Amino acid sequence: MDSLTQIILGAAVGEAVLGKKIGNKAMLYGAIAGTIPDLDVLSAFFTDSVTALEMHRGFTHSILFSVVFAPIFAFIVTRYEKFKNLKSWSWLFFWAFITHPILDAQTTWGTQLFWPLDIRLAFKNVFVIDPLYTIPFLVLLVLAMLQKKETKKRRYYNNLGLIISSSYLVLTMVLKGISYQTFTKELATQNIQYKEIETKPSPLNSILWTANVEKENEYLIGHSSFFDKNPIQFYHYPKNHELLGNLIQQPKVQRMIAISKGWYTINKKDDTLYFNDLRFGTLSIKPNAENFVFKYKIEVDANGVPFFIEEPKEKNDAKKLISELWERIKGN
Repeated sequence: MDSLTQIILGAAVGEAVLGKKIGNKAMLYGAIAGTIPDLDVLSAFFTDSVTALEMHRGFTHSILFSVVFAPIFAFIVTRYEKFKNLKSWSWLFFWAFITHPILDAQTTWGTQLFWPLDIRLAFKNVFVIDPLYTIPFLVLLVLAMLQKKETKKRRYYNNLGLIISSSYLVLTMVLKGISYQTFTKELATQNIQYKEIETKPSPLNSILWTANVEKENEYLIGHSSFFDKNPIQFYHYPKNHELLGNLIQQPKVQRMIAISKGWYTINKKDDTLYFNDLRFGTLSIKPNAENFVFKYKIEVDANGVPFFIEEPKEKNDAKKLISELWERIKGN
């Protein structure tokens, strides 16, 4: 999830663990701890794109990291804080650390919660930025922050924020199940034969859902709003995997395919190949849009070794997407 959401979750968890004893400091340390797992993004400055993608939401998002580093951070804090209970501080850091990847596991990218095992949990029931999750949580956290640390009202507001936000995640699981049934019924009605289907919420909401559908030589992408009255339209995206040629044998290309879980297309423009990760869709929901969220130019060095360069996004893409989403959410 986005940084603000993880800060809010960490602060609320810190308050739940230690707020009664140290007040707003519990929120402060919880917020800090809630952001620490995302420091793995710094790997992008020291390594290539493929390795950085492999490391993202890896070790720092694991149970092992939470168990090992919680007491280390707790020990450091007890060196200068008046409250010296190592066990209490360890619990604060542990729960702030572990709830971060648990929340991230609800998104499309997922997390390697059981690192070093090569298992990435990705339930795909919530978008990385979802105001319906974050805003009520933030409001209740602020209300809790304004109360004295001993008051029941403080714990009430904080616990209510945790309950409402967690309940929303459960609701999105139900909505995902409903959308899945909608897509599969529509595919059957249109007599579309397919190998695999994955569904996920569209950006910033849980009303409009997207399906990636794999066929033999192409993918279909469709959108379904709970306010739809007409059949779902599926748009065609040729796989074009053959365009990779001998590059398909290169270890780095194989690693990139593994990162995308096989959901990728290749397109060629001016003799340059591009790798499109379909899991995150496009920056437009218009028919046959090609401005993928994660699109990489493939360049080859003098030794024939490929490397991937992420394509920059246009400044107006976000504004256009929000406008398109608003119209599409209202139904087709």
